[in-house]
Amino acid sequence: MQRTILHADLNNFYASVECLYHPELRGVCMAVGGDASQRHGIILAKNQAAKAYGVSTGEALWQARRKCPQLVIVPPHHELYLRFSRLTRRIYRSYTNLVEPFGLDEAWLDVTGRDTDGRSLADTLRRRVREELGLTISVGVANNKAFAKLASDMKKPDATTVITRENFRQVVWPLPVGDLLYVGPATVRKLQTCGIYTIGDLARLPAGLAHSLLGKSGDMLHSYANGLDASPVAPADAADPCLSIGNSTTPPRDLRTPEDVRIILFLLCEEVAARMREHGLYCRTVQIQIRDAALCTIERQGKLPRPSHLSGELAAKALELFSRHYTWQRPIRSLGVRGCDMTGAPADAQLSLFDDETRRLRMENLEKTLDGIRSRFGGASIRRAVQLQDPTLRGVLRQGASDSLLRPDTAFNQGMPPPQWRDAPKL
Repeated sequence: MQRTILHADLNNFYASVECLYHPELRGVCMAVGGDASQRHGIILAKNQAAKAYGVSTGEALWQARRKCPQLVIVPPHHELYLRFSRLTRRIYRSYTNLVEPFGLDEAWLDVTGRDTDGRSLADTLRRRVREELGLTISVGVANNKAFAKLASDMKKPDATTVITRENFRQVVWPLPVGDLLYVGPATVRKLQTCGIYTIGDLARLPAGLAHSLLGKSGDMLHSYANGLDASPVAPADAADPCLSIGNSTTPPRDLRTPEDVRIILFLLCEEVAARMREHGLYCRTVQIQIRDAALCTIERQGKLPRPSHLSGELAAKALELFSRHYTWQRPIRSLGVRGCDMTGAPADAQLSLFDDETRRLRMENLEKTLDGIRSRFGGASIRRAVQLQDPTLRGVLRQGASDSLLRPDTAFNQGMPPPQWRDAPKL
């Protein structure tokens, strides 16, 4: 039986939710943005009026205001976005249990075998979301996840687009190769150097050549381009495998000394380690991301002697990687830390004869105690001494719901497959 897969994408999600609570914003150019004073001044979402001026998600606020001087910027309210995301998925689950989220605002639905055809069901979903929640969605219909995602992006807002086995060569192959699922900027650059500019160019490559260019990812993307994606839609209650946990931050000022870096890396590692302990996970590998003042990015990773979710051990490896690989040609704009190669328990690790297991147990109990204190009294209620050395960087701990500017980077989300941060799935 041919599958029927829908991909539903909430249009201008953050901006649309804000307009529900502030109807006066509906007729003006508006966007949801970060805090420019803390150098988090980027556009997170924009409405259709702002989009008409060329305002785009991810650009700096000053760039957006240059395009649209009358642009109104509102701060994000993530608790509201999470609530509407859950309400939307509740509507989806009334038609099928096979609902797989892809970020807060997107989801795949497998509706194979239903009496109604995919287009009719997509139109019904659009109507219900519009009438019951006051939001709009665009829905792609195809026989696989990759093309359903592509279809939902082709026409917005509030539209249904269908890609079939009969028309996909005419509809899909002329599109830029970067429109294909999991093809990020780094992959686009690599493919373009080989003369591959469209999805059709990739599809017509010999499979072996795609593998030689991109490895296993080349095999996957070649199949996607030819409409051969057989990946299933996960059930709504399925737990996503956690492949990595990470955090990144852009401090209020550039980092210029090793001590600056030490402060931020400890902050990041404490947050990452706490999230690992929350999920009962240990990492075998630590990965760091360094972005300098010219916005050039490098990533490096190293194995731990044994799986760990202790912040001190993660920080020691992160600092080792940093000192080995960064030459300080420029100041640093942002840092990221990620724990990878996860395991549920460290029992399979070979213990060193020189390990002080009593000391490690004490450290684990101490960090769990600190987790409880911060959970009750806030992230700034108890700190390492290193975090108190610089007044400017110490202010990082006084912002946001958790008293911290540290926030999960979308590229670090749990369950995301690609290991390359610069080439993470497009959300």
